[in-house]
Amino acid sequence: MVREFKLPDVGEGVAEGEIVRWLVEPGDAVEEDQPVAEVETDKAVVDVPAPVDGTVKEILADEGEVVPVGEVIITFDVAGEEADAAADAGESDEAEARAAEGAMEEAGTAGAEAAQEVADEDEGVGSANAEPAEAGDPETEAAIDADAETASSGRAFAPPSVRRLAREEGVDLGSVDGSGPGGRVTAGDVRAAASGGDEQTVAGDDAAAGDAAAAASSDADAADAATDAEATTDAASQQPASTDETGGQPAGVDAADSADRDRTLAAPATRRVAREEGVDLNAVPATEQRDGEAFVSEQAVREYAQAQREAQAADAQALQVQDADVPATETADAASASAGTAVEGERERRRPYRGIRRTIGERMSQSKFTAPHVTHHDTADATRLVETRERLKSEAEERGIRLTYMPFVMKACVAALKEHPIVNAQLDEEAGEIVEKRYYNVGVAADTEAGLMVPVVDDVDEKGLLQVASETNELVQKARERSIERAEMQDGTFTITNFGGIGGDFATPIINHPEVAILGLGAIDERPVAEDGEVVARKTLPLSLSIDHRVVDGADAARFTNTLKEYLEEPSLLLLE
Repeated sequence: MVREFKLPDVGEGVAEGEIVRWLVEPGDAVEEDQPVAEVETDKAVVDVPAPVDGTVKEILADEGEVVPVGEVIITFDVAGEEADAAADAGESDEAEARAAEGAMEEAGTAGAEAAQEVADEDEGVGSANAEPAEAGDPETEAAIDADAETASSGRAFAPPSVRRLAREEGVDLGSVDGSGPGGRVTAGDVRAAASGGDEQTVAGDDAAAGDAAAAASSDADAADAATDAEATTDAASQQPASTDETGGQPAGVDAADSADRDRTLAAPATRRVAREEGVDLNAVPATEQRDGEAFVSEQAVREYAQAQREAQAADAQALQVQDADVPATETADAASASAGTAVEGERERRRPYRGIRRTIGERMSQSKFTAPHVTHHDTADATRLVETRERLKSEAEERGIRLTYMPFVMKACVAALKEHPIVNAQLDEEAGEIVEKRYYNVGVAADTEAGLMVPVVDDVDEKGLLQVASETNELVQKARERSIERAEMQDGTFTITNFGGIGGDFATPIINHPEVAILGLGAIDERPVAEDGEVVARKTLPLSLSIDHRVVDGADAARFTNTLKEYLEEPSLLLLE
């Protein structure tokens, strides 16, 4: 049987996920729990496992496509399982529709049968004289049985995509008259029913008129007319359209569907090309129809964009001829501006605002508009810190650990947090309480290709300097490789961001909500410092501490920073912790 697999909720109420990469192809054999796809949700990329042992039948979502949780993304052929009509209603209905259509082909076209029944009824003989299907053909008999069973049970023929559309539009498929072959319900039928049935009524009137004409004509003429009508319906609703020889509208696509549509089907790659070209997909002539909807290919988009550019260039040339006083470049720019695209070169580049980038934006907005931010700036003399790190660096390398300044800062922060617990806190707004944390999970903001990610090193107070360094390096690397797990970025109590590694002295970092403080580190550099009445060059470290002013006062921030400076300016004090 065929088993449909829907995108699961792979983490804490996630509503959708982006298919990053498929790990299997149609025809591949898979085992239960074997990863079949990589899906990006929130701040991590997770593996989606196969639910059964079987063979991949069909992949229903493209790489790069954002899919809602609960939507079918892949189907499997599973041997040895009996069909479950309730679980696989969409698939079984589609199979029944195909079987019914096959049966009608064996017995003659559906239109010919319908016309013959009308003619026979007109002569008083009913449908008993209809041409029977070829006897003894198991597939034909099974198809006829399936057709009869479906008709008697009141279930409608419709593919899964149409059933999904019906659920979205709130339409009862059982009440929709299908206009497709064998009474199959199309997407157009569902939309007509959702919009009030105007299109359905027109289709019904046309069908009634066709029946009346068939009844008034001779048996042979009625059968031929019905057959021709059915063939026309098949061609319009099922067969892909092809461009005619004159280069006009594609065959099978109405002129109304070729431009200014409300809805257009296209692959994610095609939509990306349309955005890059500055093209409205609904204005591109459709190349075919799928489930009653206009479908546009990538090639059609590129050709349309090229035609638009050529038309704009021609308009610019015409304007130039009409007004010789206006330079050609200005004229072309004016024509281009009126059309909304550049004649040559790329003026804008659009990228989807989704996945990790959107999550970062939402979290930053939540923090900024929830917590009143105040930033306290100070500078630490990092001369001894630099010397200490240089002494220990070679020892760490012998143990296979790269020692940076970050572990020193993390240990110094924990020592300062112990003395100023209000900075290691959280506001429980529902309970109306300030919760001071007695554990120290320090987040380290990491700059990755996907955006800012914050791995969390747990229980920094219970670990030595080199262990903190090793865990930090590992988590940051996993974040940059997009292999980090959600659990490794949660439950932080305090965050450090090192923008100085790129360049800069001070900043106003946004708090990692629901924490109440974040420390920003500037670049450690040689700067002039006044010492005993003289200006000397010293290694200094700029500090920027942003606080949630609902919980932490400015005086608390200053006291915390003073303590932190003590540990940074004399790292040997950390040995006492």
